[in-house]
Amino acid sequence: MKILFTISLFLTTVTGAFAQRQNVYFIKNNGNYVATRDSADYIRVVREPDSASTLYNVLEYYPNGGQKLIGKSSKINPPQFEGQCATYYSNGKRQSVASYKNGIKAGPDMEFYPNGRLYAQFSFPEDNTDRMMERAGGYLIIANNDSLGKALVIDGNGYYKAYNDKFAYIEEEGPVKDGKRDGQWKGNFQNIGTTFTETYNNGQLVGGTSTNKEGKINTYNSSRWVSPQFDGGIPGFSAFLSNNIKYPADARRNGVEGTVILRFVVEKDGSLTDIRISKSVAPALDAEAERVLRNSPKWIPGTQFGQPVRVQYAVPIKFALKW
Repeated sequence: MKILFTISLFLTTVTGAFAQRQNVYFIKNNGNYVATRDSADYIRVVREPDSASTLYNVLEYYPNGGQKLIGKSSKINPPQFEGQCATYYSNGKRQSVASYKNGIKAGPDMEFYPNGRLYAQFSFPEDNTDRMMERAGGYLIIANNDSLGKALVIDGNGYYKAYNDKFAYIEEEGPVKDGKRDGQWKGNFQNIGTTFTETYNNGQLVGGTSTNKEGKINTYNSSRWVSPQFDGGIPGFSAFLSNNIKYPADARRNGVEGTVILRFVVEKDGSLTDIRISKSVAPALDAEAERVLRNSPKWIPGTQFGQPVRVQYAVPIKFALKW
């Protein structure tokens, strides 16, 4: 059973049709889809692949018509980017130019300040299959400049300063050697109310100490981010499903098969909440998949900087008849 880790919920709402050679989506900055252009923070247009290509053309625009994104995707929606993808600030300046493989950054990634100057350059592993690696620092830091163009990191060596998304304050900083974090790092993630200090050796996190907004101190090692998991991992979860799923009789008689995708939240205590059907197959199979998941024992919760956090998850549950 393959478990898919997700950070945000997506919904698919289609307006337009491929008879018109494009689909149009109205989207909020939080990723939610809305019905009208006036309610959207940006507009996504997905067009048919070019001749001799299998990749869809993805274009995003700000409400004023300014370009927000240009890229190619192997899926209609949500996008799974492939190759080079460029994003732009609302002022028209470049925001980033990055390479993707299977929807995950792979290869060079250049980021820019809103004034158009180069902010940082990274290199992501070409064989990266774990989206969590991006958040956990699983990349090389090649270059880093201040907003006036002064070099802080050159050819993977120097002192790196990372700003928050709006460039309002420095979220983390520390020495870099050969592109890897090395030595003592410190940071302040104001969006989650967490300050931290960490020690790295050749890119590996040796240990860290964080303090949350309530003043609680936590220690951690190996990784800042640990995703939740069923006790026993994927094999244990597969066994739980096999032992508890009962194929609905009507669906069996009618030969109904398919994969139901469920989304849910793993709470800080490991309990599962907000269980819902993301991809339906048939009412009977949907109901059975949801019933079994609601009876799941508590999971091992995910952690962020050593403290439990709520994490959204998605799991596919496959119903197949053996003849």
